[in-house]
Amino acid sequence: MALVTSGSGGGPVIAEVEMNGGADPSATTVRATVVQASTIFYDTPATLDKAERLIAEAAGYGSQLIVFPEAFIGGYPRGSTFGYGISICIANPKDKGKEAFRRYHAAAIDVPGPEVTRLAAMAGKYKIFLVMGVIEREGYTLYCSVLFFDPLGRYLGKHRKLMPTALERIIWGFGDGSTIPVYDTPLGKIGALICWENKMPLLRTALYGKGIEIYCAPTADSRPVWQASMTHIALEGGCFVLSANQFCRRKDYPAPPEYEFAGLGEEPSADTVVCPGGSVIISPSGEVLAGPNYEGEALITADLDLGEIVRAKFDFDVVGHYARPEVLSLVVNDQPQLPVSFTSSADKASDVKSDNITKSY
Repeated sequence: MALVTSGSGGGPVIAEVEMNGGADPSATTVRATVVQASTIFYDTPATLDKAERLIAEAAGYGSQLIVFPEAFIGGYPRGSTFGYGISICIANPKDKGKEAFRRYHAAAIDVPGPEVTRLAAMAGKYKIFLVMGVIEREGYTLYCSVLFFDPLGRYLGKHRKLMPTALERIIWGFGDGSTIPVYDTPLGKIGALICWENKMPLLRTALYGKGIEIYCAPTADSRPVWQASMTHIALEGGCFVLSANQFCRRKDYPAPPEYEFAGLGEEPSADTVVCPGGSVIISPSGEVLAGPNYEGEALITADLDLGEIVRAKFDFDVVGHYARPEVLSLVVNDQPQLPVSFTSSADKASDVKSDNITKSY
């Protein structure tokens, strides 16, 4: 059975959805949840409190893995252009777009930092693997990142979005090959790509090459066509795909003039849905196990029969028996790309560590 749990004003509603086939008794079953909920924009402490409530609820249903949407901590700045396309003056420090960025920068988190410590503690308290979308602050540059935590309360590492999309490039830096990890856990091999990175065939292939089994896809894309991408990835990779998106309304952002929406014509009303979600869990055979949900904030939960991975790869193993390395191959540069390097001390190089470390349990 797959549980689809959706939060509403009166508490959680549970609907049971029959799964075809039947579990392989020799296979491990993992209960996983994707969270569909909104950030409390510009209020990171309150967003962390909300995250813990949602984690506690999902853990109460027996979830062992919980995946949050893209930019859940720090927020996805829907409707904001940060002055670009409206009016921006490089020489004017009081430009409205720059002040918006200052506030957005203040809501981001340092990795490591106190918010990461708190998230690790949540994972340990509720004994779950946690995949959390955040806006990461390193100095004065922001990155759209995913953080990974284990049930022992440990921060495992991160993935930084390799290629921000469109106006995202104005506000977020670019990741590199040092943060595309796949973690070997008792639940299976877990990794993540963010939003439209999932459209990059070579980046997906890098995860397939690392043996990913539970493929997390935090996103901000709620279009119906996104579901086609998620199904394709599940079939291509022979893996479970867990896609988490926010469900949010205009009122989840500060009211104008503190925060103004662009590109929607007139300012939307407080109850206007600005992201309808679409979170989903898909099996390696392309079967939708739970979701997509477009109705409101929700916990989308399913039991993953890991034996389905082997059954799917009998026909197609993209980096195994179906590969043709003598014709097509991929080389990944997984070294950190540093803008400044110091060579005055012999041990400087040893201090540079990649988050791209596979954990063994």
